[in-house]
Amino acid sequence: MNKTITISPSPHVYEDTTAKRLMFDVVIAMLPVLAFSIYFFGMGAIIVTLTAVVSCLAFEWLIQKFLLKQEPTISDGSALVTGILLAFNVPANLPIGIIIIGSLVAIGVGKMSFGGLGNNPFNPALVGRVFLLISFPVQMTSWSMPTGFSNSYTDAITGATPLGVMKEGIGAGESVSAIMDKIPSHMELFYGHMGGSMGEIAALAIMIGFAYLLIRKVITWHIPVSIIATITIFTGILWLANPEANADPLFHLLTGGVMLGAVFMATDYVTSPMSVKGMWIFGIGIGVITVLIRVYGSYPEGVSFAILIMNAFVPLINSYIKPKRFGELRND
Repeated sequence: MNKTITISPSPHVYEDTTAKRLMFDVVIAMLPVLAFSIYFFGMGAIIVTLTAVVSCLAFEWLIQKFLLKQEPTISDGSALVTGILLAFNVPANLPIGIIIIGSLVAIGVGKMSFGGLGNNPFNPALVGRVFLLISFPVQMTSWSMPTGFSNSYTDAITGATPLGVMKEGIGAGESVSAIMDKIPSHMELFYGHMGGSMGEIAALAIMIGFAYLLIRKVITWHIPVSIIATITIFTGILWLANPEANADPLFHLLTGGVMLGAVFMATDYVTSPMSVKGMWIFGIGIGVITVLIRVYGSYPEGVSFAILIMNAFVPLINSYIKPKRFGELRND
């Protein structure tokens, strides 16, 4: 017989999926969100996105080339994804210098300091976003209003987000029904007509990207659904208990970074659990922490902090939530 048998360790099933293909699928899925951002925020959205993408690519190339003495891997698309996600997490009028600082922290601290793609325990874009929020709170909370292409990048009209208006109003003793008269309707929130970060404004666009990622089998539904379901259940309980002191669940889902975080950031392969049971625990944890920060914390938004906190628990989840080994005896 001329045929030989090759004996090798598992896995024994292979496919042609590469990190590069996955990353560019994510980029494609984010295009509807980018299109909505440009439609509502005009030139500011273009400038912020280009600055974040170019600086993330540049910092990764420079760090690998001159500090780590490695062959640069910016062609894999991961730095491109980080740049777009960072842009989605900041206002469309954020100064260029601050964006570049955020890119340096996201790539240099959040990613390359741990060894690059596949080794970072925290989502790099969120590391950059939270650093900017803590370091430049005024600029990071000066939200552009959706005035379209007439919106000036250097002299944009700014205002509070619906979450900010709700948080401030409830703190001042106003009823939720009275506060709702001051902010866009649920339908306007759904298609993105509100102030906020570039990628947080259009649930419709994010759902289109979510459907694409599911069809392409880039992600599974477990983490997004567990986050959304948890936030719906807990905010629903609070709303039913006192509807004049708590916003309804749909308001919480359509405002802030719930949809963006659930679909594009919590599902990051590197920083999320590997097992289905672990994904459910991860998503439920993000949902609970988000509600606690929004309702009882000082920040009106809590998704970024919730994801980063649960990122820290992923090694523990992976360690204790494992599938049965092949051939392992069962206790039952």
